[in-house]
Amino acid sequence: MRGPRPDEAKRLASANNALEDMLVGTGCCRPVNLSRVAERAGAQNLQVCGGCEVDLAREAGAEIAILGWVQKVSNLILNMNVVVREVATGRVIDANSVDIRGNTDESWSRALAYLVRNRLHPADW
Repeated sequence: MRGPRPDEAKRLASANNALEDMLVGTGCCRPVNLSRVAERAGAQNLQVCGGCEVDLAREAGAEIAILGWVQKVSNLILNMNVVVREVATGRVIDANSVDIRGNTDESWSRALAYLVRNRLHPADW
């Protein structure tokens, strides 16, 4: 209602970087340069664009597209979501979410670590 909060924008950026580091660390993924699609990706709502993240990932040279977002119910209750699609087919190959209690750096960090460790299956990608 009041627009983006700087602390939450910082958490999103941190979660993005941490997710990349975690996935690269598992050996399942290697990052691609997103600079040529970043502006277009930022100009649309990737959650509701009907899989347009796959087209952007393809253009960037990726084999999989990973889309994550956080839903805020209240400052106490949040939900972190991740969907992984195979770029060649657009097929969802993994998806899951985890609830967060508390809107803090620590709660977001723990939620992301739990999600990668216990809910997603990067070894199968």
